[in-house]
Amino acid sequence: MNNKWNNFLKTLGPGILFASTCIGVSHLVQSTRAGADYGFALVWVVILANLFKYPFFEFASRYTSATGVSILDGYYKKGRWILMVFAIVTMITMFIVTAAVTFVTAGLLSNLLNIKGFDTDTWVLVVLIISTLVLTIGKYNLLDSLLKVIGTVLVISTLVAFVSALINGPIEKVPDFAAKEPFSNSGLIFIIALMGWMPTAVDMSTWTSLWTEARIKQTGYYPKLKETLLDFNIGYLVSGVLAVFFLSLGAMVIFGSGTDLSNNSTTFAQQLISMYTNSIGQWSYLIISVAAFSTMFSTSIAVMDGYSRSMARATKLLLGRKSEESKREFVVWTIILTLGTYLVATQFVNALKSLVDLATIISFVIAPLAGFLNYKVIFSKEVGIDFIPPKWLKRLAVAGLIFLSIFTVVYLVQLVI
Repeated sequence: MNNKWNNFLKTLGPGILFASTCIGVSHLVQSTRAGADYGFALVWVVILANLFKYPFFEFASRYTSATGVSILDGYYKKGRWILMVFAIVTMITMFIVTAAVTFVTAGLLSNLLNIKGFDTDTWVLVVLIISTLVLTIGKYNLLDSLLKVIGTVLVISTLVAFVSALINGPIEKVPDFAAKEPFSNSGLIFIIALMGWMPTAVDMSTWTSLWTEARIKQTGYYPKLKETLLDFNIGYLVSGVLAVFFLSLGAMVIFGSGTDLSNNSTTFAQQLISMYTNSIGQWSYLIISVAAFSTMFSTSIAVMDGYSRSMARATKLLLGRKSEESKREFVVWTIILTLGTYLVATQFVNALKSLVDLATIISFVIAPLAGFLNYKVIFSKEVGIDFIPPKWLKRLAVAGLIFLSIFTVVYLVQLVI
């Protein structure tokens, strides 16, 4: 029993990183907005997005367990052009996605410290510099240790706030309140944006694979398939449940109050913290402020780590070098990402929701391609028969590809008309 527990502890880590990445913008911002603007009308969107995306994230962890290398190596083995397409798509999206995450983090930091004279651009720069230093100095080991502590605080806080909101019941709606229509043009666009990062972008599944590989190197322990999947499934389940909790908090505490969530990151942060304090009590303000910022800060670090790690690996493979990325290449990509993110973020100073929607919609549009790549790789000859996904998971993956493709077409049609 002790050996099983020790082995699980050695495996535990990538799932927590995954959950931390998810709990950031998709939960704190998008799930809260869904509840605040539409009540419980979009719960089905959260559930279906988590269900139909599940196979593609699971495939990434499964591939690393089967081969010992990341799924990016699998892309390369299927064809150099496939990895090149992935690298190009990542280059197009990574600055916008990281900017959206950093923007929310900067708002929470500004709200927490409340230092006069510091504008949003300054806080964005502070977050980026600190994140870059954490990654270039500590890399995976520090990231892994940091998130295990930080994530627990917000999870507990969210559970307490959720239970308190249930006990208190929904707030009294203002007179003449009219709920937004989810199937209007703007509603459909928001549904696409909500699904884009619910639980997170499908192309980010490569990160769980890289983190699994890094965890193996960190501990020296090569986990069994069931151990790798247990770690991932715990992170995925926690992320999915918390998404429903955040939506519920928005529905019970904000929906019908006449309050519109702000486009300014600092004001939005204040509204987010108030959602908790209205449920738990004003005494919890500092605790929630620290927990929310810490969670978003950890998400910023995880996102920067994921993009830098994947681009460093892709660069190595495309140049025909050894698969494992060097620290130098990781640092170079981290600096490139930092500079590009800052340039993008400064263009959306008072347009938080627009930036988040842009990032999440882009992620959703490329989701069918990312999912298809993972599907092709997991059923390739490099994967032993003992690691091939069961039939039910294969069928769910096909259904997921259809689901993602249909909604992508719906969104593109909406753009045309």
